[in-house]
Amino acid sequence: MSATSVDPRQVLDANVLRKFLEDNGVDVAGDLSIDLISGGKSNLTFSVTDGVTRWIARRPPTGGLTPSAHDMAREWTVTRALGQTDVPVAPTVAFDADGDVLGAPCTIVEFIDGSVIRTADELDQLSDDDVARNLDGLVTTLARLHAVDYAAVGLGEFGRPAGFAARQVKLWSRQWGIVKTRELSDVEKLVTLLSERVPDDARATIVHGDYRVDNTILDPNDPGKVAAVVDWEMSTLGDPITDVALMCVYREPVFDVVLGFDAAWTSPRYPSADEIAQRYVTATGNDLGDWEFYLGLASLKLGVIAEGISHRARVGASAEAGAEKASEATAEFIANGLRYLG
Repeated sequence: MSATSVDPRQVLDANVLRKFLEDNGVDVAGDLSIDLISGGKSNLTFSVTDGVTRWIARRPPTGGLTPSAHDMAREWTVTRALGQTDVPVAPTVAFDADGDVLGAPCTIVEFIDGSVIRTADELDQLSDDDVARNLDGLVTTLARLHAVDYAAVGLGEFGRPAGFAARQVKLWSRQWGIVKTRELSDVEKLVTLLSERVPDDARATIVHGDYRVDNTILDPNDPGKVAAVVDWEMSTLGDPITDVALMCVYREPVFDVVLGFDAAWTSPRYPSADEIAQRYVTATGNDLGDWEFYLGLASLKLGVIAEGISHRARVGASAEAGAEKASEATAEFIANGLRYLG
């Protein structure tokens, strides 16, 4: 199913949305126009405007859901709290928590003017200096997130940081059982190795759970400045090194298969994964612990996510053309994970 085959009128009624906004104290100048924003592989993201003001609406896909991958309440809670901090997020506007009004859980946030760099071609519009500053901005922003006192901003109950890494191994093992499109024995091998190597101790911070360049909006005049971090539905309290490792494993060229295009984040114009990790260490003063464990866990997660994208496509719930091919990357991610732990 292509992005254009998702009819916004069928999943987000403009008249109902307008009344919902007005009931939440939002001034709406006129009838709403709603357009699907392409580029997402999970939650559906829409641009909403009354001709004067723009908002962004996000809701889960229409089918093929896994238990934790489309958690709109999580996204709403963390972005609302982070509005008090120096972590850049889109200001929150309204939330239909149960979907009783809009037909599915849905968040509405302010529109942030800026650029999103998704493709290698888009990255190639930047100079080498811009790319270097962009990476510095990404690492600095992640470091700021991990430095937030989560209890002080009201997120003390946002997650259970104790035992986080062990639960992640179990989570992605369970979700493999939900979304797998075939048997792949290496998944069980990787899960076993990870289970035997879970770190005994770890810091606890807010983690984004899906951090890379195209999950940020950049200042329109400065690619080195992150205007907003987006796509928070996998955020929680946990081990910050899981964010760093995931950011690095996303650099694997096979991630292009998941996205269906040559991604900006896999471009060789960015430094190596090892250098990115070292920049995080420099920015925070924190070490990476058992780095190979974290790389293996990130590989498991991305392998399962790739499989899940294909799963949704097969049940007709994907918003992207070619999504059914994403699972072609699964085996390589899992093999990489085994190699890290070997």
